[in-house]
Amino acid sequence: MNTKSLTVRLLQIGASLFIGLNSPLAIADTYPSKPIKAIVPFAPGSTTDQIGRAFAAKMSETLGQPVVIENKPGANGLIGADFVAKAPADGYTILIGTNSTNAALKSLVKNLPYNQDTAFTPIGYFGSAPLIVAINNDVPAKSLNGFVSLAKANPGKMTFAYASTSQRVSSEMLASFADIQMTGVSYKSGPNAMTDLIGGQVNMFTSDFGVSLPQVQAGKIRGLAVTSLKRSPVIPELPTVNEALGIKGYELIAFFAAFGPAGMPKDAVLKLNQAINNAAKSKDLVERLSANGFETQPGTPEALGQKIKLETAKWAKAIKEAGMQPE
Repeated sequence: MNTKSLTVRLLQIGASLFIGLNSPLAIADTYPSKPIKAIVPFAPGSTTDQIGRAFAAKMSETLGQPVVIENKPGANGLIGADFVAKAPADGYTILIGTNSTNAALKSLVKNLPYNQDTAFTPIGYFGSAPLIVAINNDVPAKSLNGFVSLAKANPGKMTFAYASTSQRVSSEMLASFADIQMTGVSYKSGPNAMTDLIGGQVNMFTSDFGVSLPQVQAGKIRGLAVTSLKRSPVIPELPTVNEALGIKGYELIAFFAAFGPAGMPKDAVLKLNQAINNAAKSKDLVERLSANGFETQPGTPEALGQKIKLETAKWAKAIKEAGMQPE
């Protein structure tokens, strides 16, 4: 074999090795080979952050690599979601998504920087939790019905805080169902909104259990109702919105799940899904999160994909019924 033929043969062997090492089978054997970045599209201390960190720690045990939380808050989760949508689809950047980022924003934002229906790979469902309707302690109302009467007597003067789509939509839905007018005040994070509710800068805040429950239990704010169809076993003394107002049909549940950029390798999706399901079945994680009204619900990537379609339609209907328009 002459020098030229030998060189060509070596190049062919090298190319075969390169292709082999980068084939799906080779990736399957080595993934994950480095830390995984999990983007939380809300601020530190938010419910999404608390749930994301709890799952990330457990997922790391299954995957053998750290799952590192990085917060990218702002625009009701849009900033963090957009970052993941445009990240490499290699399994090393995932989104701790919610109903805000993966169901509702499509109906609230006219020009999303990504296509909500096609920009993400469903990975795994974490679970869901209702919200608590709460008011500042100085507001002269002892019940949700009392607050509604106060709002009717003062059209547009009662204010509500929100830092996510679920928080905003739940309050707008409440206003629509109760036929009252309130003024919304936007915040970058739930903890910031809670600080202002405690301080009296806003009158009402409908927020996730992780943010509101400790403050209700400490007596710093007054809980009025929960947004689920049934009372929460965590705080059974609070009625549902339907019970409190004598109505039917009000329900708003926040969900949490993991997504990757579109086109992720199937093996990476399956390994991440297994890690999520293992976390969701972990006794200490379940006990820790259930204390904040969270219910873990393991499932497949395919089931999550179907759920997102249903949730997108559900949130579009809720947003329309609340009289909200895309901005």
